Amino acid sequence: MIKSFQLAHGALIPVERIDADVMLFSNPDVAERDLLRSDFKLDDHALASALDPDEVSRIEFHPENLFLIWKRPESYSGAESLAFEVSSFGLLFSKSRLLVIATDDSQLSGLGDRQPLHTPLDVLLDMLFNNLHHYLDHLKVIKMVARELQKKFNASMENQHLIQMFNLSESLIYYINAIHSNGAVLTRLRNHAEKEHFGAEAIALIDDLIIENNQCSKQAEIYSRVFSGLIDARGNLMNNSMNNLLRKLTLINVVFLPLNLIASVGGMSEFSMMTSGVPWWIAYPLFLVGMLMVGGLMVVVLKRLTRGSTSMHGPH
Repeated sequence: MIKSFQLAHGALIPVERIDADVMLFSNPDVAERDLLRSDFKLDDHALASALDPDEVSRIEFHPENLFLIWKRPESYSGAESLAFEVSSFGLLFSKSRLLVIATDDSQLSGLGDRQPLHTPLDVLLDMLFNNLHHYLDHLKVIKMVARELQKKFNASMENQHLIQMFNLSESLIYYINAIHSNGAVLTRLRNHAEKEHFGAEAIALIDDLIIENNQCSKQAEIYSRVFSGLIDARGNLMNNSMNNLLRKLTLINVVFLPLNLIASVGGMSEFSMMTSGVPWWIAYPLFLVGMLMVGGLMVVVLKRLTRGSTSMHGPH
C-alpha cells in the first residue's frame, strides 16, 4: 500500500500523487516493489533489507540520496510471554523527497507534534525522535512489569514468573543491540550532515538525537544488569527452597525407615509369640510407645548432625 503526503503549513497533508514529498510504502506488493526499483532506483538488496525485521541498522551514502536502515521497537501486545520485539524499516532520503519502506503504516503517525515539518529532513529527524521515545516508553513499561513480577514471585515462586523475567531480560538484550546500532547510524549521519552543510538547526537536532540515544542505551544497560541480578537471585532462592524441601523429606524418610522395619516385625506372628505372656492390650501400646521413642531419638540425632554439618561449613 502506498500513502503520499505533501508538506504544507508545517504538517503532512495526504495527497494522491506518486511524486509527493513523503511517500510511505507499507508492506509493498509486487507492483509497488517494481515501482521502487524503476522510479526510485532502489536495488533488490536494499528493498529486502528494509522489509527484513532482523536487519542491522546501517546507513549508505549515494551521490543523490542516502539509504538508512533503522531499528524500531514493536508495539507491545501485553501477552503472557512479556516479550518486547524489535524490527527494521528503510528510509530513502534526498533533499526533495523521503521514502519510508516498512511492514506497516505506523511510522508516520504522530509526526509534527514536536515541531513544524517543512522539509523531508524535518520528517526524517522527527520520525527518528518518535522511535527513540518509543524505546524510552517501553523501558518504563518494562520497569513497571518487573515490579509486578517481583510482587507475584514473592507471593508464589512459580516457574511462569521466572520465565517471564527471562523473556524481559532477553528483550532488553535485543533493545541494547538495536539502540547501539542506531547510535552508530546517528554518528555517521551527524558527520554527513556537517560535510553536506546541513542547517544549524538540523545538526542540533541530530546532536540531541545522539545524546538521547546514549541515555536510552545506558538506561537499557542498567535495567539489563538489574534483571540479570534479579534472575540469579530468584533462581538461587528457588534452588534453596527446593534443597530445604528435599532435606526435610529426606529427614522424614530416615526417621520412618527404622519405624517401618519395627512395624513390619510387629505385624508378624513373631511379636505375638514374643509377648505371649503379656496381654495384647498392654503389649501393643508398649510397642507403639517404643516406636515413638525411637522416632524421637532419630529426630534428635539427625538435628544434631545437621547442626554440626552447618557449623562446619559456615563462615570461620
